[in-house]
Amino acid sequence: MTPTEGTLAVTRRHHPPTERTGVVVTSPQPPTDPVAGARLFPLSGQLARVVADASLNPAGVTVRDLSGRYGDQQIAVNGALRPKAASVIKLWILVELLRRVDCGQVSLDDGVLVTPADVVGGTGQLQFETFPQVVTLHRLAQYLIKYSDNIAANVLITYLGGFAPVNALIDSMNQRSTILARRMLDSAAALRGEENYTSPDDVVSLLGAVWDGEILTPASRDLMIGFMREQTLNTKIPAALPPGVPVAHKTGDLPDASHDVGYYLIPGSETAVAFLTAGPMDTGDETVRRMARTVYDFLVTPAGGAYEE
Repeated sequence: MTPTEGTLAVTRRHHPPTERTGVVVTSPQPPTDPVAGARLFPLSGQLARVVADASLNPAGVTVRDLSGRYGDQQIAVNGALRPKAASVIKLWILVELLRRVDCGQVSLDDGVLVTPADVVGGTGQLQFETFPQVVTLHRLAQYLIKYSDNIAANVLITYLGGFAPVNALIDSMNQRSTILARRMLDSAAALRGEENYTSPDDVVSLLGAVWDGEILTPASRDLMIGFMREQTLNTKIPAALPPGVPVAHKTGDLPDASHDVGYYLIPGSETAVAFLTAGPMDTGDETVRRMARTVYDFLVTPAGGAYEE
């Protein structure tokens, strides 16, 4: 894939805006070791069988080796599937916030006034607190992922300047299936056809860029993955794996969508994964668990993976 150049506007406190030009993050990247990369291909067939069995749930999965064990290879089954993003879209909101921290534009110690008008239901912990109150950007960012907090998501969208900056980040990474078009729990917008979408390929493009340090500094990368390790909604990827397997992940749930995406942090076999489904949530949950276990079993077998239990 031929690199292309893009321009990013950078603003910092007490400094005039500047523009920086560089190579656009274009993913997937080719494997650095094609022989090692070929060892990941049998996983495609195993996942294809799980996807084919999910008769009620169109499903897509993308998997990228991050460890080098498989030559940085990426494989996918229906990687371009484009369901509603649900709360997986919150990953892009977080990356845009942390990008601004890295540029020196904001500090996570800064506070944002959250008012009663910002309160929505669904997932999250802020809805149980008393408002108005000033909440730090650090807590908003943490709750956005740890509790999939809808209030935090909506407040951060406003703080960042609306949908446009997040979508500009998405566009700069050539993630053409992803869009942020409505706030969390905005049923009126949903009825107007304004919806958030993504794909397994786009999710892994983002996760890979974060892991490789292409979009965030090491400190922000580690903070983001740390928030994902604190995830409290653990009925999908973690539930499918043996207890104690290290993962960092982000779920997404709607009545007609079930997702879980993130990182398997198995030493020596670190892997980015995106399991997305459309259709009924209950059966989608089970499809996600089956895909998650299929990847894990492949990684830990002596022929394909890093270690045995």
